[in-house]
Amino acid sequence: MHIIQKEIGLPKISAKKVGDNHTLFTVAPLPNGYGMTLGNAFRRVLLGSLPGAAVAAVKVKGATHEYSALSGVKDSLLNSLLNLKQLNIKKHSKKPAILKLEVKNRSGEVRAKDISKDADVEILNPDLVITTLDKKSELKMEIVVEKGVGYLPAAERQKNNKEVGLIYLDAMFSPVERVRYDVTATRVGGMTNLDKLELEVKTNGSMNPEDAIKFASNVLKSYFNLFNTKEEAVEEEFATDPEKIAAEEKINATGPTGEDDAESKPSTEKYTPIETLQFTPRTLNALINGGIGSVEQLVKCGQSKIEELRGFGSKAFDEVNEKLAAKGLKLKSEGE
Repeated sequence: MHIIQKEIGLPKISAKKVGDNHTLFTVAPLPNGYGMTLGNAFRRVLLGSLPGAAVAAVKVKGATHEYSALSGVKDSLLNSLLNLKQLNIKKHSKKPAILKLEVKNRSGEVRAKDISKDADVEILNPDLVITTLDKKSELKMEIVVEKGVGYLPAAERQKNNKEVGLIYLDAMFSPVERVRYDVTATRVGGMTNLDKLELEVKTNGSMNPEDAIKFASNVLKSYFNLFNTKEEAVEEEFATDPEKIAAEEKINATGPTGEDDAESKPSTEKYTPIETLQFTPRTLNALINGGIGSVEQLVKCGQSKIEELRGFGSKAFDEVNEKLAAKGLKLKSEGE
């Protein structure tokens, strides 16, 4: 890792669940520029290199191509095929599977839950409407489901397979529906030019965001290792070992004996940037110019010390008390 991690500690990763199969990952602190480096690399792998399942081809009774008209079916066959492409599928093996959809003497909506079950395939959105029958009629489909990676156009498979009646679809296999990353500035002590990476990942449910990140991480690591298969260290004094940093942080937190007692206090205090309290610019500048850059430093100050700061008046003092009270904190009493 970057040598700067010796000073700022290892990056901390947190995961916040936004919704079903939707997670926001936060990584900080990172050296300047590393937020963009990691964010862009993860985004590319997550969108194009994760395995997933998709509808690859369909055979419909009474249809020879996607523009065929079917008796008793309200929608065009083309619209039905577009709806099938929206199926969220979890497939356990790599071997292609054929699912069957048969509806007889029925009218109304035909949904994904009407597709016959297969032990190897799970349909994650069973309420998806595939088509609508406007009168009691028959609909018979064979749906070919494949597992793969990335995007596979229908034209590419039609060159090698010309089975009569089989309609090929463009297949998007990736289980990731959305990836967004954002890089903002963060600080540790006096270092204010560090990066914080926020990586938002949403999947279709066939793979959860946490597993998607793990898979992407392994893919990236395997390619980077090609450049150093023997794992030879180069310029060791300008790199850090994350395991050593983690061990040092543990000792600092618990003491050399591993016990968290009064005699084994951490050598580095917790540092929460003062900006997290969201002061007005005038108050914030007065505090920082006075050498108070963290919440921990602020609560150790008494009223007299705060009021001595340049450009700090009664209004700013009231604001400090109000913001601290909102967090369940207060300034140090004069007698303490």
